[in-house]
Amino acid sequence: MQIAKNAGFSLFLAIAAPALACTVPDDGSAPLRGAVTRVKHLPETEAWQKALPEGTIAQFVLLVDSPRRIRGACYWPVEVRASGELWKRFFVSADGKRVVKD
Repeated sequence: MQIAKNAGFSLFLAIAAPALACTVPDDGSAPLRGAVTRVKHLPETEAWQKALPEGTIAQFVLLVDSPRRIRGACYWPVEVRASGELWKRFFVSADGKRVVKD
């Protein structure tokens, strides 16, 4: 009896896990590119970029393999870096319309 319960629970997890997973949108228009652009043009990010020493390049890194569920929706991390140092991490919805600070 216990084996049947464990097997049923394992089957439930196998079916439910993909439904809960975040998948990268694939509609042919590279929608996550908008996520990086949104972070790049936040007022605080633009001010930070202007304050960087001359010659320092800002990097915006989209981590497609590390999505997070926030209030039931999928968000992808965008790390903002300069000289290899993390400045801030933001989480952006796939459509690029919603941004959450880490």
